[in-house]
Amino acid sequence: MLRGTVRTFTYEVLDLIQQRMQELVDQLPPAFGATATMQFTRAYPPLINHESETRFCEKVMRDMVGEQNVLKMEPTMGGEDFAFMLLEKPGCYVMIGNGDGAHRAMGHGEGPCLLHNPSYDFNDDLLPIGATYWVRLAQAWLAQRT
Repeated sequence: MLRGTVRTFTYEVLDLIQQRMQELVDQLPPAFGATATMQFTRAYPPLINHESETRFCEKVMRDMVGEQNVLKMEPTMGGEDFAFMLLEKPGCYVMIGNGDGAHRAMGHGEGPCLLHNPSYDFNDDLLPIGATYWVRLAQAWLAQRT
């Protein structure tokens, strides 16, 4: 048995990979007198932000903290539950960040503290920024509806 994970940035590439893997499973084993089957489970879809909602979120954050503090992230191959929400409703997955790591106690390494590591320590100083962002996002969204 061979297992693996396939992660892509688009559905088109995911479809192509599944198709090509199936072709290999169908054609390669018979060339060696063998048989094979494939089970391709799509556990997590690609997380694809919607363009207009992303621009809207960026504007709210820029107005709040300034252009220089709003960074565009390169796409990552991480699996994220929010991808399922974006299949149902247009939206944008945003990250506030956790600072440069200066808030952490000694002995937990230097630099920013990323998720999923044994030294993770949430930067409590970011709570007001995060809460204010969500309030202003809701206010801006509701204001355009009136």
